[in-house]
This record gives sequence, structure tokens and C-alpha cells, in this order.
Amino acid sequence: MKGDKILLGTRKGLITLIKGKKGWKTELAHSGVPVSYAARDPNTGYYWAGLEHGHWGPKLSRSKDGKKWEDPPQIKYPDGTRYIDGFETEDGQPVNEFDPNAPKDKPTRPKMKPGKLKKITAMAFGGKDQKGRIHIGTMPGGFFTSNDNGETFTLNMPLWNHESRGGDVSKDPVKTKSFWFGGGMVVDGDSTPAIHSIVVDPKNSKRFMIAISCAGVLETADDGKTWQGRNKGLLATFLPKPDIEWGHDPHLMAICPAKPDHVWQQNHCGIFYSKDGAKTWKMVSKEGQTAHFGFPVCVDEKKGETAWVVPLKADNARTAINGALCVCRTEDGGQTWKEFRKGLPQSDAYDTIYRHAFDLAGKRLAFGSTTGNVFISDNRGESWKSIGSNFPPIYSVRFA
Repeated sequence: MKGDKILLGTRKGLITLIKGKKGWKTELAHSGVPVSYAARDPNTGYYWAGLEHGHWGPKLSRSKDGKKWEDPPQIKYPDGTRYIDGFETEDGQPVNEFDPNAPKDKPTRPKMKPGKLKKITAMAFGGKDQKGRIHIGTMPGGFFTSNDNGETFTLNMPLWNHESRGGDVSKDPVKTKSFWFGGGMVVDGDSTPAIHSIVVDPKNSKRFMIAISCAGVLETADDGKTWQGRNKGLLATFLPKPDIEWGHDPHLMAICPAKPDHVWQQNHCGIFYSKDGAKTWKMVSKEGQTAHFGFPVCVDEKKGETAWVVPLKADNARTAINGALCVCRTEDGGQTWKEFRKGLPQSDAYDTIYRHAFDLAGKRLAFGSTTGNVFISDNRGESWKSIGSNFPPIYSVRFA
């Protein structure tokens, strides 16, 4: 039954929760290996996991049944691929190009780095007419696609060379600038742009959108041949010019499957909603209200005006507000929000819910936290119950 199997990507492996007559039982794969993201391809039935080996680095793993796993040919950036990683003075000192007070008396140059896979940050599957297609988002901002169930992956060069990140910088001298920069994800002390959201239009599989921390949202309507920015109405309040075209920090983007022009975004600066396919956005939260800052967002499968978020404190702690967990739901496009707390801890809760750690299947929702708690609701989020509290830190939650 839909919603009776949940994949948890955790700090210590892939944990599968399976609902039975006596409750939820667990199965473990990739024991001891961090799993940044795990999901099941609805078109092929294959299971996929993004691994973070301490020795081997990031890898993809796949399985026909979720029990026996294999490593397909791995994602690799083409030789000679590189990108702009900020700017520096001629003597190697970093320069913040967004800072209006940055010194102007010293010449600057782009800081170049080679394209190298640092982390698998997102995963999505093609439409029903694209069996075997898989999209992968990565740090440092590479978008890869396979059309043969992972046997080969190709870096999307029109996106890699998009004008928002400096165009084609494969040859010297490089005199352009990139508006993509690191947004909080750190690997080996290095924060680089990350493609963390990939949404495919169920009605037109050649149309899909991505969200990048930090840059914003881009859309393609021709299967990745060309890309257009979709940031009108977004606000980057952490920058000197909040309504800038590029430099936004979406935390997660999601669409309504039945009404794909209804798009939601939990952003670093608030909750944004679009009902014209992300051509324009409107902030539907206010600073000071419960539903405002957080990482994940879920959208109803049929009703585009309905969405859920798990709010957090917008500070360095990023934990439950006042030590009390809650889930907020809107059914009117963000005009009003309801708070649901029944079954959730209302004191001494230090949970953080990451961007991919919240999912829904019909009326059932589930989320997991960095403190190893998993909560589930069978009534559209109005009440919750714990189905586990001793798991490793949870990175992703996906119904299989």
C-alpha cells in the first residue's frame, strides 16, 4: 500500500521502515555509511542511494529490491571542467562581490576550481514516458542526467555554462563573474553551490526546474537545452539588494503533481508560493509568525494551494521554536496557516529537520530529525505519533 514503506537516509546507513500488522519494522543497508539521499524510481522500481564514503567519497548505489545493492558506473565531471568559486585579489585574498563596502582599490580575479563531485544533493526521476531516466543534483552545482538507468551520466553543459554562473569558463583568461555561491552545505571545509531540488512536470517531462543554494531557481522547457531564471518576486534579505536577480537561497522547492503550475518554496528568507509555474513568486509568510523559517516543504498531490512546513528557529541553532515541535499547514495558498502539535514534543525538543527529511503520500506524512526521531501522521498532519526515536541523524525521508 502506498505510504507503507519509508526510506531513511541517515548518518549510519539506509534504514527502510515497513509497516506491518504489529507496527513498523526496520531493514538496514549500507551499514555505517552516511546516505545523503535515498529514493525509489516509480518507473523502474529500482532503489537509489547517494552515499558519502569517508574514504571513497560520494557514490551512487542502486538495487532492484532494496536488499542487494550494486555500484553502477559513477558520476564524473568531464576532464577540464571548472567553475568560478568567488573572487580574490591578485595576492589571493578573498573578496565578497556582493558587499558594497568591499575595497575597490585592488584588482580582482575569479577564483577557479576544477569540477569534482563533492556530494550528491538531489535525485529525481523522469516522467512516465522516460523509463530509466534519472536526474542527479550535486555540489558543486552540476546537474547530471542518465537515460539508461544509471549506466551513463552526462553533465548538462547549457546549465553548467549558464550566464548566471559566468558562462563558459573553460579557457583563460576568465573575465566574467558567477552569481552562484555556497549556501551552507560544507564538504571538507568547502562550501560550494548545491543543486538540492529537482522537480519534473508530470504533464510535460521535458519541463523541469531546479533550485540552487545559493543562486535561485531555473527552468527548462526543452529538456535541458536552454535554461531561464525564475526568481521574480523572491527576496534575499541577507544581501544589500534583496530583490536581486541571482543570489537567492531556496532551501527546498516542490510542486503539486496534479497542478504543476503551483510551486512552493521554503526559502532562507521565508515561504514563497507561485501559481504561474514559478514565473512569479509571492512571499506567504511573515517574520515573527511560526511558519516562516525552515528547510522542507510538502505540497498536496491534488490541491496546489495546500502545503506543509516544519518551522524552526532562524538562528545558528536551527532547532524547534521554543523547544516545541510543530507542523504548519495552509489550504489557501499561504493566506492563513494552522499549527498542529498533537503528538509532538512540546518541551526540550532540539530537533532539526533537513530539507529532504519530510514527505507525504496521500493523507500520510512523515518527517525525521537530526536527533533520530521519526514522526508520522495519518490525517494530513493534524496529529502525530512517533515511530522511532533512536535512529541516527536523518538526512532524507522518502515514501517508496
